[in-house]
Amino acid sequence: MLGNISPADFMRDYWQRKPLLIRQAIPGFKPSLSIADIKDLVKREEVESRLIWHDDEGWHMKTGPFNRLPGARKPDWTILAQNVDAHDDNMAALMHQFRFISDARLDDVMISIATEGGGVGPHFDSYDVFLLQAAGQRRWRISTQEDLSLVPGLPLKILANFQAEQEFVLEPGDMLYLPPHVAHDGVAQGDCMTISIGFRAPTTGALARGLLDAAGDQIMARLGDDSGLYANPPLPGPVLADAYKDRGAVATTHPAQLPDGLIDAALAAVQRVAFTPELAERFLGQWLTEPSRAAWFEPGDHSLDLADGVPSQGRFVLDRCTRMMYRGTSLFINGEVAPLQAEDWLKRLADERGLTASEVNRAQPADKALDMLTAWLDDGWLQYLPD
Repeated sequence: MLGNISPADFMRDYWQRKPLLIRQAIPGFKPSLSIADIKDLVKREEVESRLIWHDDEGWHMKTGPFNRLPGARKPDWTILAQNVDAHDDNMAALMHQFRFISDARLDDVMISIATEGGGVGPHFDSYDVFLLQAAGQRRWRISTQEDLSLVPGLPLKILANFQAEQEFVLEPGDMLYLPPHVAHDGVAQGDCMTISIGFRAPTTGALARGLLDAAGDQIMARLGDDSGLYANPPLPGPVLADAYKDRGAVATTHPAQLPDGLIDAALAAVQRVAFTPELAERFLGQWLTEPSRAAWFEPGDHSLDLADGVPSQGRFVLDRCTRMMYRGTSLFINGEVAPLQAEDWLKRLADERGLTASEVNRAQPADKALDMLTAWLDDGWLQYLPD
């Protein structure tokens, strides 16, 4: 998909550095979903969607679901459907072709359909994106300008002073990569469909807040808090269940004033929980594998209990909505810490999103591992496909 550029060269020379236009990244590309399919998709409650149009009065936006859409002959409108990979196996498979970049960064597939002149205006994103033309034509203008000020008072983030530096018309199969903060404006030339493969880029504030929340869980576990807020098993460490003491405190004439001793005790309590790689690992593993809001798992029929034996034929594959990651011996799936260590065969399942039945048999998994896989089958996180 990167033309004559290897994934290693792309990551070294382009990723988060400069735009790249790839003509016929997927030659003869035909999307698994048509424009009509997207129009049907945005009618559903569980699909996050937006309708954007502009006219003499300016820019407008509405959120879905949409029972009716503007007429196909009416120009200057576009509709965006988020998390399409959660609704279509082929779109999930397309997104997984970009797994030369870590799953921790891969986010979702968004599809936009538009009539003549449709677009979302000149803007910038705070994340990396691949823009794959799926049907029709779209004219892209891009700029690496430093002025990213926005027009105030609009429902969209429209750049106030967009100055295009390059211009391309993309045909089906062409793809444009844009790093964060590259200004761009895409305008449909006739009816068109564009597929956006986006990447999550958490802010440092979000990372810090998440780690603090995870540390808060550990404090509640280790210091004997009984509020019921702690949900996950604590990291190994001593339980220090001591209550605040102020023996020797003198009578006060300012009862509404916060005592210095209580302030010092609070600061000392926080210092008892270390911010370790293990704590960050647990927080990120659970957070980054949390399924998208659009995820839906079809429960299994409970007909296969691997404790009775793993089939000799067939294949086990992760559901398109399942997110699975690991680090060291820790294994995370769909926002949970797996109850077993990440053995090599489980790491392969996460990396390849599937294993043959013979590969599972050769791994000789323990009974607990077979029970875990059976539970995933029952929950719809994992699927068994006979030959």
